[in-house]
Amino acid sequence: MYPVILAGGVVTLREFRSGDAADVHAIIGDDRVTRFLSFDSRTMQQAVEMIGGVIDRARCEVRNEYYLAATLADDRLIGFARLALGGVEAAKLGYAIHADHWGNGYASEAARSLVNFGFAELGLHRITAAIGPDSLASVAVAGKVGMEYEGRLRDHVFTNGGWRDSLLYSIINPRQATAL
Repeated sequence: MYPVILAGGVVTLREFRSGDAADVHAIIGDDRVTRFLSFDSRTMQQAVEMIGGVIDRARCEVRNEYYLAATLADDRLIGFARLALGGVEAAKLGYAIHADHWGNGYASEAARSLVNFGFAELGLHRITAAIGPDSLASVAVAGKVGMEYEGRLRDHVFTNGGWRDSLLYSIINPRQATAL
C-alpha cells in the first residue's frame, strides 16, 4: 500500500520525501528528543540515510513498516510515527515529535491515526509500544490510544551510553479481542 496519507484533525501522516531530511534531523539530532528514544542523536548525514532507507522500504511490494512524517496543515514536518510489522498480525508503534511542539497533543493524534490504520486497514491483532520509564509524556500517549501496561523489559535498549529499561504497553484490536 503506497502512498499512505492519514489525515487527522490537526496532524496528517504522509510518506517521507527526500526533502524532509533537514526537518527529520532537527528531531533525531536533538538530545532533548532522543533521550526518550531507543537510539542516540544522529548527524545530518545519518538523517539523510535514514530518510533514503525509509523511502526505499515504503516502495517495497510487501511493506514491513509504515514510517510516516507527521505534518501540520501547512505540510510542516513536526515529527514522525511508525508501525513496524512483525510476528503474526502484530506491530510495534513508535513516534517522536520535535521538542518545540511538545504538549500540543500531536503525538497522541499521530499514534491514534496509526493504531486505527493498523487495525482497520492492515488487519492487525496486536500493537505494542516499548517506552522509556522516564518518558511520562509517551506513557500518557499510550494510555490515550487505549494501550495497557504489560510490564517492564529490563536492560531493553542501549542508548546514551548505557542500558535502559522499557515499559511495555499494548492494545488488542477491539474487534478481535477475546473475552477472559
